[in-house]
Amino acid sequence: MCLAKQFWKLSDMNVYEVNFDGLVGPTHHYGGLSRGNLASTRNKNQVSNPRQAALQGLEKMKLLHSLGIKQAILPPHFRPSISFLRECGFIGSSESILRNAAKDAPALLAASYSSAAMWTANAATVSPGVDCGDGKMHLTPANLNSGIHRFMEASVTAQIFKTIFNGIECVIHDPLPSALAFADEGAANHMRLSTGHVHRGLELFVFGRDPFAPEVQITGRFPARQSLVASQTIARTHLLAADSTMCIRQNPEAIEAGAFHNDVVAVANENVLFCHQRAFADQQRTISAIKQQFSQLYDEPLFVIEIPQKELSLSEAVDCYLFNSQIVTLSDGQMALIAPADCLESAAAKRLIDRTIDGDNPIVKAFYPDVRQSMMNGGGPACLRLRVILSEIQYQSICQSFCFTNELCQKLESWIETHYRTELSVSDLGSMDLYFELTAAFEDLARILSVPADLFLTVN
Repeated sequence: MCLAKQFWKLSDMNVYEVNFDGLVGPTHHYGGLSRGNLASTRNKNQVSNPRQAALQGLEKMKLLHSLGIKQAILPPHFRPSISFLRECGFIGSSESILRNAAKDAPALLAASYSSAAMWTANAATVSPGVDCGDGKMHLTPANLNSGIHRFMEASVTAQIFKTIFNGIECVIHDPLPSALAFADEGAANHMRLSTGHVHRGLELFVFGRDPFAPEVQITGRFPARQSLVASQTIARTHLLAADSTMCIRQNPEAIEAGAFHNDVVAVANENVLFCHQRAFADQQRTISAIKQQFSQLYDEPLFVIEIPQKELSLSEAVDCYLFNSQIVTLSDGQMALIAPADCLESAAAKRLIDRTIDGDNPIVKAFYPDVRQSMMNGGGPACLRLRVILSEIQYQSICQSFCFTNELCQKLESWIETHYRTELSVSDLGSMDLYFELTAAFEDLARILSVPADLFLTVN
């Protein structure tokens, strides 16, 4: 049971960044559903291994847990979404809907089976209470309306957050209006700088286009997903102060290179900004403005680690996902880089990581978890986690069944071994056998997490 609601007093000095990692779902497949995501497109129709994908994600959680980082999980969403297929005009029983969708609209069927909720960097934008005018944590689930396979996540994600955070005083907003002008992709386009998690932060919102400014549009191969209007709306509804909020434009060149979210080319943690030279539009001026604002707020320098194009091209950065690393603060105040194992295969990326560790900045260690199953769909370590800053009181007051422990990890490993397939292809998705397997799996997951099964199943 969740504890009674508690207020976060600013005098509570034990404050943690909790990483809510997405648990990879049993329908993890390579449907090639994400335009602008080069890995997703490149691996379309490959055979996936959902069991391996989920276990790799758990291994990453175990790694961070062993480093003293607070971890929690966000569960997968039940798939397939029969309700989505009904909205697409398919009628009858679940069996007939799946059979007819497989025959007449396999792309819609693949979308209904998407396990993309695993990438929880897209789940929401979160502002801690210390940043917000009312002292409460604010959370806005992303509407994800730029992807046919992802917009259906928003309502379920909101319900899951309400379940997890029921024990604390916070504001969980509705997703933004489902209009292209309000396209919102969550924390994948949001960074927060500070001099410590306990202090007020400088929140950076990175957008790709402005629906009211024709000159700020992308007319190339790939769409710019995050809207300036969406970012500005979230900043207002989260009650963020003007002097601790910045909206900055993503470099169109980065989007065209396959950086469909900002977190493919930039990552921040406390007083460190790690980015590619071509991450932002008018980068020199943008970084200068960020440094100036940071200095005004904290009277301390910001460590900017900017990787030149000549040392790591945008193309190679997208391939190895160096900037989709996590940067985490360790118990001694130093920082570690959690980089995808693919960086070990890039001589340039590995050299740059080694140089960063040896350089004059807080990053002193690097770890390389293997999340290749996720990477094949364009999601690295940072994609798999949502950062939520909580006080000690708040952390103890959220629903503890979602908090990562060794006991929970063992239960989830057993659950995965029992219910996940080792091979899944797009051609398998019309099978009723798979549908029944998934129903049984989510009923068991509800028991593990001590939540009603209808948290997953009734929305379907």
